[in-house]
Amino acid sequence: MSELLTKLFFGGFVRMHVLYHAVKEPIFGAEMIEELNRHGYQVGPGTLYPMLHQMLESGFLTVSVETVNGKQRKYYRATSEGALALEEAKSKLRELVSEVLHDQVPEDWTRRADAPDRDG
Repeated sequence: MSELLTKLFFGGFVRMHVLYHAVKEPIFGAEMIEELNRHGYQVGPGTLYPMLHQMLESGFLTVSVETVNGKQRKYYRATSEGALALEEAKSKLRELVSEVLHDQVPEDWTRRADAPDRDG
């Protein structure tokens, strides 16, 4: 169940988390795995690195390679497009939290024909 939950729901949260940190400072994979684990996401290299590569190919991240203790390390940093995507995602997250946790439907939904029926 946990793997399915991660795949279906938490993948977006993990991507937001990565973007959040990559906007603040350069990040690298092992560091992000530890950070995500501290927040309860059991994400391993087989999950995180494909996400990082996907975000890189999508233009949300850039990568630079540095040598640390004789080993090559890739540092990821958010692009301006990545920072914008994070802001848009934060806006959607605020709306979702408001609705799901506080049972408040956004005002503009009451005027939309495709708004969900509040009674079920």
